[in-house]
Amino acid sequence: MTKKVQPITLIIMGKEYKIACEEDEQDELIHSAQQLDIQMRKMRDSGKIAAPDRIAVMAALNLAHELQMVKNQNDLLNNRLSECLVKLNQKIENVLEN
Repeated sequence: MTKKVQPITLIIMGKEYKIACEEDEQDELIHSAQQLDIQMRKMRDSGKIAAPDRIAVMAALNLAHELQMVKNQNDLLNNRLSECLVKLNQKIENVLEN
C-alpha cells in the first residue's frame, strides 16, 4: 500500500517552501520547520550573523549537534538497558535452577 504524498507549505524566516510529504508525517515536518525557524530567528536577532545562508548553516549545525547528543544518550541508555536485562535474565535463570 502506497502512502499518500501531499505538498505542504512551510514558512521559514518569512520565506515560503513547498515540500512533498507523506500525510502521516506532516505534523512532524511542520514542527521541525517551526524549530528551524526559531533557531534561525534567534541567530539573526542576536546580530552576530546576518547572511541568511550562514544563518541556515549555523542553525543546521546546532540542530545536528543536538541530534547527535540525543543519539549518544540513546545509545548509552540502550547499553544500560541491555546490561540490566542480561543481569535480570541471569537472576531468573539462577532462581529457576535452584
